[in-house]
Amino acid sequence: MTDNTDIDEALTPLEPGEISLRSWLRELHEIGQLRQVQCEVDSNLELGAITRVNLGLAGPALLFNSIKDYQDTLSTRFLTCGMSNKKHLCLLLDLSSETPDKEIVRHLKDCYTRPLAPRIVDSSAHKKNIITDDDIDLFQFPAPIWQKLDGGRYLNTFCGVVTKDEHTGRENIGLYRGQLIDRKRIAKVMLPTQGGGGHLTGFRDKHEKMPIAIAYGAHDVVPFCAGSPFPRHICEWDMMGAILGRPMELVKCETLDLLVPAGAEVVVEGFMDPDPENFAMEGPFGEYPGYYGGTPSPKPTMEVTCITHRDKPIMRGTLEGCRPGFPTEDSILCSYSWSAIFWNMLETAGVVGVTDVWCPHVSTGTHIVVQIRKQYRGHAQQVAMALWGTSAAQWFFKHVLVVEEDIDIRDPLALEWAIAFRVNAGMDQVMQVGPTFGSPLDPSTSHELIDIPRFRTGKWTRILVDATRNWDLAKNPDWGGQSFPPVSKLEAELEQKIRERWEEYGIGIPYLDEDKRQQLTLENLRNILPFI
Repeated sequence: MTDNTDIDEALTPLEPGEISLRSWLRELHEIGQLRQVQCEVDSNLELGAITRVNLGLAGPALLFNSIKDYQDTLSTRFLTCGMSNKKHLCLLLDLSSETPDKEIVRHLKDCYTRPLAPRIVDSSAHKKNIITDDDIDLFQFPAPIWQKLDGGRYLNTFCGVVTKDEHTGRENIGLYRGQLIDRKRIAKVMLPTQGGGGHLTGFRDKHEKMPIAIAYGAHDVVPFCAGSPFPRHICEWDMMGAILGRPMELVKCETLDLLVPAGAEVVVEGFMDPDPENFAMEGPFGEYPGYYGGTPSPKPTMEVTCITHRDKPIMRGTLEGCRPGFPTEDSILCSYSWSAIFWNMLETAGVVGVTDVWCPHVSTGTHIVVQIRKQYRGHAQQVAMALWGTSAAQWFFKHVLVVEEDIDIRDPLALEWAIAFRVNAGMDQVMQVGPTFGSPLDPSTSHELIDIPRFRTGKWTRILVDATRNWDLAKNPDWGGQSFPPVSKLEAELEQKIRERWEEYGIGIPYLDEDKRQQLTLENLRNILPFI
């Protein structure tokens, strides 16, 4: 592994102001968040295992420069973990790495309301090399076997999949897993409730193949937005521009009427065949819930007609499968980008009084917590119904928890307290809805109910837990006419007295470990005293 002070000249941006993977690597390098792995690493499981450990340690981006069986191929380098911790996210958003989580979500929420359209350019570095016909060979590009039971090598894990709505002409940029089948084919999971899957349904009805392009190794803002569940009317290119504060530069594909990032390392062009007779077996794959996603089944395949790439291109991928203690790059997407998007969804749907939204990273959107300023009976139910009626509900919102403003939605103990003492299942505070559509990758659903070729979705029964104070409870005159008793806490005057005399008591700070105690001044102690 190289010293972080050294960076290969090939990783510098080719043009001033370039938006590319290489410009992103330069930015990561400048904050000490890029490591180049020079020793030989096996793409069969070893690369995935290194990635797993590095993600668990909230480690830096990893650029593998010597991959077994890929030393003499067109692409010999592979990047992972480029968006693996909060420092990376704050770098992308131009925020301090000390920015609180709530402020990051609010920043993204506001950012997503300020779309910035892309700019079309005439040329790009990845057009320097053009491969067609019999020269096409996807095995020239590193595609790891990430985990032991994966059905094959997965080329599509952190990329941008571009399709177009044939009626509106608006492109969708999605992130769908793709297994390498042979030199010219990739089998993909694309459900009709998603952008690209919905486009494929339209082509299936016409018995036509769908144009599709995949951008590998673009700036990490591309998979960041491609993997975010924006509503159908929002263009991901506009959101990328909003995040960066400047337009994304796009270039037209070589053989298709589609636009792709000009800064991509590799672009694969082709057609998706919706005919089940031409499906290929795909899966299983170590998926986002931390379990293997489904059994092998026939999936639509993309037949590649053209590949364009930079000189010595860098491939990009990531490990899936989040579980306690083992986050993934999806964890960053889930907790920050998705929370911001879902907050905007609620406001667009007319839900008032939403003050915060959080998707705990370990549940990857399956569980969502919404904080509200409660304004009427049924407010929490409205939150759940608004979320369940969106296309994002294909993968998310199996469990919705709604709390009030006094509950910190990022504090598990605060949530436990709210559930324990504000929820009475017999008083309409637990609602079950279903069966509905849902994630086909959720292992809690029987595999017999998940037949994607037949049903094209999974099957969920959803739950709302309304952990707000129930307005149906009788008001108590002893509590000032409130239905809930007051919270037992220090009175303001007594709290102030304790603050002022704390040093005099000579108690010190016994509840903190030694490192924290040394860092804490008396003035800081006075600031946190209400939490004692």
